Amino acid sequence: MAEWIVEQGIGEDRAALIEGDTIVAARLCWREALRAGAVVQARLDHRHPGTRRGAVHLPDGSIALIDALTPQITGGARLMVRITRAALAEQGRFKLAQCRPAGDVPAAPAPTLAQAVAQTGHSVRVAGMLDRSLDRAGWPDLVEQAASGVVDFPGGRLTISPTPAMTLIDIDGPPPLAPLAQAAARAVPETLARLDIAGSVGIDFPGQETRADRQAIDAVLDTALAAHGWQGERTAMNGFGLVQLISRLERPSLVARMAFHPARAAACALLRAAERVAEPGALLLTAHPAVLGAIDAAMQAELARRSGREIRRAPREHLALHTGFAQAIAP
Repeated sequence: MAEWIVEQGIGEDRAALIEGDTIVAARLCWREALRAGAVVQARLDHRHPGTRRGAVHLPDGSIALIDALTPQITGGARLMVRITRAALAEQGRFKLAQCRPAGDVPAAPAPTLAQAVAQTGHSVRVAGMLDRSLDRAGWPDLVEQAASGVVDFPGGRLTISPTPAMTLIDIDGPPPLAPLAQAAARAVPETLARLDIAGSVGIDFPGQETRADRQAIDAVLDTALAAHGWQGERTAMNGFGLVQLISRLERPSLVARMAFHPARAAACALLRAAERVAEPGALLLTAHPAVLGAIDAAMQAELARRSGREIRRAPREHLALHTGFAQAIAP
């Protein structure tokens, strides 16, 4: 039976739905306050004439898009809103958070990652600091796929590229093209779940000669999407092999985390490794300066508290972001 295992790290919570020895779905949470589900007080900045949409100021000073405004809510009004989509980083810009009026409910934080994954109906287990269940199930490989955007499957390869318009998935592999496309149609839904990809997704399948060939791949894709619990809308494959999927987007995918915040992602991984150093002594964190710069004072203090050690830093500009390491040294 599949089970969500949640690790509550420093600056980051990780969750993986593990079935057997395999990760079938995953999520990352960096504990941003304004995540989907949070209820906060906001002030209406403006509304678009003739519509129910507008923009509000949130408590942290940021702006969010709002929908479902009633006619009684006018500019400057204060109202409780529920965040429906967190702010998202993109190449060269940010997408604003989205929200809706929440009525007369009190302010409330967003669900924790453990609470959020419990809503999927699977059992949830919060792992201890030294629990290696995620590692044994392949979490490091999953992070590598998210960082590189490359996912190999039997007979071919997916290349995933987050863009401002949508997440694009390109399919490559040797002919014959019909078996390649069908294998990819099974691999894509699995990858969407494992890397927590939602929203608008464009899939570039190898071109198929006949309509019957395209319909056969559509059928395989439909079956695989249903098997992984995907909910949304999709187009049929067009004559150029393009399929578009559209589903509800609430949070950044693992791919987006790695692509647009690589130093933060590397810092969280380094802190996770540092917690598990078994040898006695002070902890020395050796990493690229950008990675160490992403470890703020609160994160370092939490590492010191959890480990009971003195924390030291050794910046090394020649190191790649994800090649930092932690070790015990003499105090």
